Amino acid sequence: MSGEKIVVIEDEPDILEVLSFNLRREGFDVVSASSGGVGLETVTRESPDLVLLDLLLPGVDGLDVCRRLRSQPETARIPVIMVTAKSEESDVVLGLGVGADDYIQKPFSPRELVARVKAVLRRAHGNDNGADPPQRVVRGPLVIEPARHRVQIDGERTELTPTEFRLLHFMAMHPGRVFTRDQLINQAIGEQAVVIDRNIDVHIRSLRKKLGCHRALIETVRGVGYAFQDEETA
Repeated sequence: MSGEKIVVIEDEPDILEVLSFNLRREGFDVVSASSGGVGLETVTRESPDLVLLDLLLPGVDGLDVCRRLRSQPETARIPVIMVTAKSEESDVVLGLGVGADDYIQKPFSPRELVARVKAVLRRAHGNDNGADPPQRVVRGPLVIEPARHRVQIDGERTELTPTEFRLLHFMAMHPGRVFTRDQLINQAIGEQAVVIDRNIDVHIRSLRKKLGCHRALIETVRGVGYAFQDEETA
């Protein structure tokens, strides 16, 4: 992973120094920004492999920064980890709901920070466990192409976050099979992800919104979890 570029958007100088030092020590190329507005410009200019984003920023706050990154095609697929002192479940859900891929709470250990960054990058690159390259999937109106990180619905391209993409691909690979939330976290997102009951629910809600009139492809199995619709029963 040496040489991958990370943009750190953090307004507290001491925390910015700690983040930058530990990431550079691991071989990452680090570019920093101390406000939301500058951070947006920096991400657009630098096209990093990952963004570390503070929630409480002057000017444009972290949630709005994440929303804007997800709304722009050139930045929509860049993984985002939110770094913040807020740790209530509602804050985690809110961060995930606007497109963050993971969430790390201040204060954090350098080891945890590096582990989270590497885990999210592995997931984004599709080599989380060294398995064979993920397969192209066609399910009715849905076409998933992992090699291009591309999803098409009725022939129209749809932008997904890295976590949404991985989750949708995993479920579509196993139509009709019901997965619990824990199974989806471990298999489709990864053990390093923030684990709360509503984590998967937030991602599923976002996926259904993007699937539009085909939202029923993802079924809720009450009391168990979720399943991708079996074509034989559709």
